[in-house]
Amino acid sequence: MTAYNYDYLDELEAEAIHILREVAGQFERPALLFSGGKDSITLVRLAEKAFRPGKFPFPLVHIDTGHNFEETIAYRDEMVARIGEKLIVGSVQESINQGKVAEQKGRNASRNPLQTITLLDTIEKYQFDACIGGARRDEEKARAKERIFSVRDEFGQWDPKMQRPELWNIYNGKIHKGENVRVFPISNWTELDVWNYIRRENISLPSIYFSHQRACITRNGQLMAASPFLNMDEEDVVVQKQVRFRTVGDMSCTAAVESDAVLIDDIISEISLSKISERGARLDDKVSEAAMEDRKKGGYF
Repeated sequence: MTAYNYDYLDELEAEAIHILREVAGQFERPALLFSGGKDSITLVRLAEKAFRPGKFPFPLVHIDTGHNFEETIAYRDEMVARIGEKLIVGSVQESINQGKVAEQKGRNASRNPLQTITLLDTIEKYQFDACIGGARRDEEKARAKERIFSVRDEFGQWDPKMQRPELWNIYNGKIHKGENVRVFPISNWTELDVWNYIRRENISLPSIYFSHQRACITRNGQLMAASPFLNMDEEDVVVQKQVRFRTVGDMSCTAAVESDAVLIDDIISEISLSKISERGARLDDKVSEAAMEDRKKGGYF
């Protein structure tokens, strides 16, 4: 009988499952924020391991900008049907229709910043006291500051100077009425860890993560998928490129990378050699040095 080879992925998985069960034990109305990206898909697999054969003790919540990749929405709907869990969709378009947010104008207009109001309204509508997300510390310097249990005030705002210590994997979920906690079970994972876990668990992903032919334009030095959601003009030249996406978001701010990686092993090799983080393909992070931190202080996830 051979001994089980317990590796670092098992340790990361065990930590994440422990955090998910802590959420279920400490909060009355938790939710899992689902974007259709690889990190939130990984969270769903971890939730299956944490709670099956029972149902999840929380719904999936997708804040839909209306400008998503078609492949992502198709994957979301197929996955929800397959796992049989509840999906709640918060619509940015509805927020626009209600006059709560205004559509941006100009060449670099995006709906991505508008998600914050829709998220906060969805949290208030369903009275969620904890929102689980797939943010990781290696993604961006503002996220590196955040605890696994990150308390937000009654306005959804985050104060980086008011964070709780987390010693010996003890998480404090006590909050006042109106506050909520953002929870990051894979905070200690890296992009490479996620891909190695996806390979080990044989998790399916939206096709845009793998190399494919796509009509693109160059915008601010980045390859963007040509789409009706971009404010294109005569300067934009549409060309066919072999690309994939390292991160999934609003089409107006998510850039592609040229790639021939059609298999997970190819992607892992590519990431291992890359000197640019996956958030380097998100134009919304390039607004300023503190772009992400400013959005988080305002209620962004």
